[in-house]
Amino acid sequence: MKSKAPPVIISSVAQLRDRIRAVGLRSTTARIAVLQALEGIATPITHAELAEKLVPQGYDKATVYRNLMDLTEADMVSRSEHGDHVWRFELRREGTEHDADHPHFLCLDCGQVSCLADVTVSITPAPGSKNSTIDMIREVLLKGRCEDCRDSTVSAK
Repeated sequence: MKSKAPPVIISSVAQLRDRIRAVGLRSTTARIAVLQALEGIATPITHAELAEKLVPQGYDKATVYRNLMDLTEADMVSRSEHGDHVWRFELRREGTEHDADHPHFLCLDCGQVSCLADVTVSITPAPGSKNSTIDMIREVLLKGRCEDCRDSTVSAK
């Protein structure tokens, strides 16, 4: 299942500094590096995957993690867990569908996580049941088999 990737918006360092300061954080080179790395990624990424990109630039894993937590608390980054006990992070993209909470799809065969920013999920009580007491749903995760895995299973038969 492929979702359309969010538009890649390459912000200047000055734009990132302004965004960081606007949420009340100090603008540091590590925070800028984390945001720049997340801007080029269309799907949620684990701390380990992000650290792999940033360690060669001189940032240690603990610094990457602390900054992910700070940016998450400031609502610049979203954090989600997809049933495998691993946090994944993605940039909240201002002015796009990708800035709000949106569902994700997890392939049970290959483990690939896809954003479904253009999908709306609606939950209604079943006929005859009492009205739901759910006020707000923050996260939706759909699980199944992606097109690539489905195609490889079909061609293997």
